[in-house]
Amino acid sequence: MTETADPNPPVANHFIRQIILTDRAAGKHGGRVATRFPPEPNGYLHLGHAKAICLDFGLAREFGGTTALRFDDTNPAKEDLEYVEAIKNDVQWLGFEWDALRHTSDYFQVLYLCAEKLIRDGKAFVCDLSAEEVRAYRGTLTEPGRNSPYRERSVEENLDLFRRMRAGEFADGERTLRARIDMASGNINMRDPAIYRIRKLTHQNTGDAWPIYPMYDYAHCVSDAVEGITHSFCTLEFEDHRPLYDWFLDQLDLPGDASLTEPLRRDGLWLPPSKPQQIEFARGNLDYTVMSKRKLMALVEGGLVDGWDDPRMPTLAGARRRGFTPAAIRTFWERAGVTKQNSVIGFGVLEGCVREDLDARAPRRMAVLDPLKLVLSNLDPAHEETLEFANHPKNAEFGTRELPFSRDVWIEREDFAEVPPKGFHRLVPGGEVRLRGVGIVRCEDVVKNNAGDVVELRGTLDADTRPGRPGADRKVKGTIHWVSARHAVAAEVRLYDRLFSVADPDDDSDGKTYADHLNPDSKRVVRAWIEPAAAATEPERHVQFERIGYFVADRHDHARSAPVFNRTATLRDSWAAGK
Repeated sequence: MTETADPNPPVANHFIRQIILTDRAAGKHGGRVATRFPPEPNGYLHLGHAKAICLDFGLAREFGGTTALRFDDTNPAKEDLEYVEAIKNDVQWLGFEWDALRHTSDYFQVLYLCAEKLIRDGKAFVCDLSAEEVRAYRGTLTEPGRNSPYRERSVEENLDLFRRMRAGEFADGERTLRARIDMASGNINMRDPAIYRIRKLTHQNTGDAWPIYPMYDYAHCVSDAVEGITHSFCTLEFEDHRPLYDWFLDQLDLPGDASLTEPLRRDGLWLPPSKPQQIEFARGNLDYTVMSKRKLMALVEGGLVDGWDDPRMPTLAGARRRGFTPAAIRTFWERAGVTKQNSVIGFGVLEGCVREDLDARAPRRMAVLDPLKLVLSNLDPAHEETLEFANHPKNAEFGTRELPFSRDVWIEREDFAEVPPKGFHRLVPGGEVRLRGVGIVRCEDVVKNNAGDVVELRGTLDADTRPGRPGADRKVKGTIHWVSARHAVAAEVRLYDRLFSVADPDDDSDGKTYADHLNPDSKRVVRAWIEPAAAATEPERHVQFERIGYFVADRHDHARSAPVFNRTATLRDSWAAGK
């Protein structure tokens, strides 16, 4: 189930939007706006990525521009086609469509030609230092680095060695191609960074054609330029990389050198190259969550969760299966805003957006998760009738449904108290409560088993309080929900909560890791009873189980004959005051 984003969403003004407005007013890029979303296909997207997706696609849409979905497939050791398909599904599920689908590997020949140009211009050299030696030569934040002993190789020798790297002559890690910039730079990223490394791995798109692969900082800016990107949005950790981004583009001058992009003309991928601008913003952080792909993968591979789409995971696949809606996620990031200030947003804020969305769109149904039987002994044992209930109390357009009622009903165990606490307004021995849509019932008797546990209640229904009867307006303090025991359908209900029990699971100052903070109550599975109309819910459709919360029919496991519902959110934030 996918949902199209509002083509005219409320305008969220922020500094990046102001940059675009200024650029357009000045005629920069001819007024064009072209953005890209460039995920690495080495895992599933998470809620933080949704912020970038909304920004990339949303701004381009606002200004009549384009957005490319580009897979940064430069590290075949970690990439998988499963992740490629998952990313495409997630972007579409959020309500967006790309104008072009690209891979960095589409530009491998262009990247190679650009590297040869850097060598010819004396801006790159082949280095024989090992990775450990490179680190030793790099220097520190307070000490300059040292030049590689291979830095002064001739252009001819560098071209020869680089072409031999390309031909697969050398072993993995034996040589790298490095930019020749400034080992004394105060920005460590400018200290002769690697451009290419030798990795003899099969690539998902290019097979064994390339034994060398470009590094991200190099491939990213070149890919942006050949795609005609105007504004390249990155998170704040790339701010120190921007001088390198601009240096590569200045040296290569892709808009001015048609020979570098000739392979794209041949492959039908050519666009007028641009000189894009990198703009950084603060990533999206949520409490009670980890966003590191490495940690998320460890949770999956360690069996600590039920896969990438476990509803407790912050992945978009997990959020979808839990029942978070695209509209709620978009609204959440619109309200969070776009700034350069790192901050952590409460997970409860996201849940609030979900509740707000589902309150308007989710039909109401009745379900009992912890059943206790109530027998209305003044009705005939064969009593059976059909009642009409509104599907939504605030929207008549949702229509009505028929709900069966019989002598024996299931109620929530927590709606009865033999010794009621102060302020308890539900069912007690000798007390009365309104049975939702039926009338007022009185508890006459409490049945227990040999262990002293309450196993059944017996009571009576006041017929004068039935809807339409003279006593229907008689007041009692409590109203409870129910389902007919004779007609109820057994269902598996999965009660999901936050995966971690602390707000900052990444904080290891106490010697514990994020895995030590897993919430043991993050998933509970109960056998519930639901009304027949709830069982008929289609997979991925939402309902509000009255007085309980918002639920979604599981997209994979739910069937009418064997219903499975996942709790999306409780009716109120149970964590707000500390759980």
